[in-house]
Amino acid sequence: MAAMYPWIKALHIIAVIAWMAGLLYLPRLFVNHVDRAPGSEASEMLKGMEGRLMRIIMRPAAVATILFGGMLLSMPGVVDWSMGWIYAKLAFVLGLGFMHGKMESWRAAFAADANTRPAKFYRMINEVPTLLMILIVLLVVAKPF
Repeated sequence: MAAMYPWIKALHIIAVIAWMAGLLYLPRLFVNHVDRAPGSEASEMLKGMEGRLMRIIMRPAAVATILFGGMLLSMPGVVDWSMGWIYAKLAFVLGLGFMHGKMESWRAAFAADANTRPAKFYRMINEVPTLLMILIVLLVVAKPF
């Protein structure tokens, strides 16, 4: 299993990058979608882009992130479970999962022409995955506690 560690870690990092790309881009699509009339050519184009981003990139990347992350966590000696940083990191990863779920529901509302939120909401919400990502990276690299 030790020989597989660098490969699993690399696959985990690749999956995280892909997932984060989607978590950061989808709200920007929502910002643009808010001002488009339901049924318009632009609205339909954005629905397609949002759906493909979720289906082809975000969902598979989220699953791969969790799968490879879980494999890393299960390897003996990789994580010192007596340290607090790992629990904080996992809590922030749950936060990313929560945000993913919310984006799924917001995308479904756009697909049904039922969005009720303004562009400002999506501009602000776009910062949440960024903040969580920064905190996760700082914890993983610095292991401060």
